[in-house]
Amino acid sequence: MGTATIPDPVKLFVAMTSRPDVGADEATAALTGRFGPVDNSYGPIPFGFTDYYESEMGTHLTKTYVTFQTPVVRESLAEIKVFTNNLERQYAASGTRTINLDPGYLASDKLVLASTKDFFHRIYLSHGIFAEVTLHYRKGMYRYFSWTFPDYRDLAFIEFLERVRAQYVKVIRNSRENRMA
Repeated sequence: MGTATIPDPVKLFVAMTSRPDVGADEATAALTGRFGPVDNSYGPIPFGFTDYYESEMGTHLTKTYVTFQTPVVRESLAEIKVFTNNLERQYAASGTRTINLDPGYLASDKLVLASTKDFFHRIYLSHGIFAEVTLHYRKGMYRYFSWTFPDYRDLAFIEFLERVRAQYVKVIRNSRENRMA
């Protein structure tokens, strides 16, 4: 029989897709007010990976990825997604989103994203929120799945994640050593 253990805290991650007239600065300020300082960011970059958001948000979208200095517990992901959904509504114009916020977390072995949409590869958490393992880390690199969104397969983004992962692993290792001392 296995023994249940509490997993290490994880690095909070938020991807922000926004219209050119909105930007991610105001949303980042709201996120830092709730989750603490940003310690890594990538972007903004042109978001041309899919046209999924164009009918709602228009064209010439940009994407920015941020991570936060303070680790979070994994079970908080559903509440974080509810918070980011409320921010999206706050920044909406004429009933449509101007920014899309996709929170998730980075652990040493995976990147997990939160979603309001169910699918065969997503697990229900709570509050109408599901979790998806989007990337997994194996043999020294991130690898994707058939369902991984195109922007999460982008080499420059994966290089950013690998740098963030290296920092995260050091923090977790130091935390474990301090608990044992």
